[in-house]
Amino acid sequence: MRKKIRESASRRLNFDDSNLSEPDYITMTGLSKINFSEVCSTMSKYLKNTPARTITTTVAIFLCKLKSGMSNRFLSTIFCVSKSSVRHAFNSVRQAFMSEFVPANLGFQHISREEVIQKHTRPLAQSMFGEIASNNAILVLDGTYIYVDKSNNFHFQRRSYSTHKGRPLVKPMIVCTTTGYYVSVLGPYLADYRNNDASILTHMLKTNVEEIRDWVNERHFCFRQRVQRRHTTFRRSRIQAEMPRFLKKETSSSRLKMQICQDWLPRWIVESSNARIKTWKYLSHTLPTNQIPFIGDFVQIVCALSNKYAQPLSQCRDVESDQLEAAKMIHLSKMSNTLKEHVETENLLKKKLIWKVASECDFENFPRLDDQELRNITCGVYQMKLASSYIQEYTDEESDIFVHREDSNLLRIKIQSRHTSSKKHQLWIRYNAFAELELELLEHVLMLLLCCGILVKNCTKTSQCHMELGTGENMF
Repeated sequence: MRKKIRESASRRLNFDDSNLSEPDYITMTGLSKINFSEVCSTMSKYLKNTPARTITTTVAIFLCKLKSGMSNRFLSTIFCVSKSSVRHAFNSVRQAFMSEFVPANLGFQHISREEVIQKHTRPLAQSMFGEIASNNAILVLDGTYIYVDKSNNFHFQRRSYSTHKGRPLVKPMIVCTTTGYYVSVLGPYLADYRNNDASILTHMLKTNVEEIRDWVNERHFCFRQRVQRRHTTFRRSRIQAEMPRFLKKETSSSRLKMQICQDWLPRWIVESSNARIKTWKYLSHTLPTNQIPFIGDFVQIVCALSNKYAQPLSQCRDVESDQLEAAKMIHLSKMSNTLKEHVETENLLKKKLIWKVASECDFENFPRLDDQELRNITCGVYQMKLASSYIQEYTDEESDIFVHREDSNLLRIKIQSRHTSSKKHQLWIRYNAFAELELELLEHVLMLLLCCGILVKNCTKTSQCHMELGTGENMF
């Protein structure tokens, strides 16, 4: 690309008659060559050719700045235009996008709830929440952070300062489906204590932003912050709210919903959606204060482009597989944790003399599991990816793995917390040879299997066993 820019005499980087390859288009503009041409055709209604730049160059300047985060000085050099021309191009294309393209691809009014249910809702999510969300759209909400410079306006300076991040920022509220499709982007909102996700949602419903109350019908919202689930605003708006629950006494069903709400829907889907937004580097930088009024437009443009041209973040390859996976999770949630009950009944957490170190024991009957068997146990690959990170702390030193002196099939493990240095998790494993494998496994236990050196990839012979997982009080 650098060579092509140098060879062009009249215009350093020319998108009008360009020999740029498909990867170059994606790198510079975030779109393929065909999609870029389609966007330029849409923008031709609102933009005009000028002596300094054509419509294609104007759109290319805007997309290059959003995608790469280049400065106006750098863009003026590679496009061979003045800095003022770059500023005018950036502003005019933003207005053109907001005139037609964004309303057609983003917002509660651009898509019906029936289309959300049929095309943008995973069967896995519908099956998991079938008793409360059958034939209802499932939306996931979370706020993302856009960092800004410190303002000279003292009132805005106080309201935009986030004590959580320790710096000024604003928060657009992202509303997406369980496939990562952006339904709407609202805000941005200020970052002080008054604007947590729950208060933002309450404000959305009270002000009926984008006529959201006409769109919802016993909607199922999932978000991570604590809110009052039976809030009057939710009842009046016919919304069924779900969020993680951290109660000491909880049923298996509520524990399953907590895991789904906390680990899958809001954490993976929304965080992946937020990460897709930040791949447009301009939004991952600290923006100057003169761009704060337009941050909402930039985020909406990026989300509209993603809806139009990007692949879904999470898509269903097979409806039957999704339904079977959901049935498996529901079945596991109804199983009682007998090992946890045994640990609490025998008070094993406080007994120390009944344990011996794992190096003194033989693990011939411990199961050897390949990658596919582990994925079947964990219902995904997230825990498997974390396991390698956990094991790094124990490669050069002895791990805290103990075996019960009387019951050699019962293991006790102390795992260092990934977040807090002074905290260790207590984990328990019990296995019986020659039985079917039944286990709800966490990444901590996968780390244990790797650390023991008894997890064999692509093994030809796999010992079948029955394993149960228990956790200490500090795991809840």
